[in-house]
Amino acid sequence: VQLQASGGGLVQAGGSLRLSCVVSGWTTIDNFINWFRQAPGKEREFVSGIKWREGRKRYADSVKGRFTISRDSAKSTVYLQMNSLKSEDTAVYYCASSNDVLTSPAGASSWGQGTQVTVSS
Repeated sequence: VQLQASGGGLVQAGGSLRLSCVVSGWTTIDNFINWFRQAPGKEREFVSGIKWREGRKRYADSVKGRFTISRDSAKSTVYLQMNSLKSEDTAVYYCASSNDVLTSPAGASSWGQGTQVTVSS
């Protein structure tokens, strides 16, 4: 599978951004599409994931109530709507496919390139 992430940028605290991840070349092991992020000097961490067929969603506690993951099957795209952004959301955001629910980056089968999100306070 190939993943193409986009939509990052510079936004003020309290603002919003929407990230997109276009998915192509699906295989039988790509059941979930996930978003991870990595801030400077920190480990890559799980943000949100969606099971493509069922639409079942998961969120990290740090983004619950502020971020929303969704999918558009016709466009083969997963979105991450990020509202009420905080400076601590600043990171490079990556989309990744997986066969099962992820709790760490180690379970990802494919990665897209990152997109930078910078939140100014």
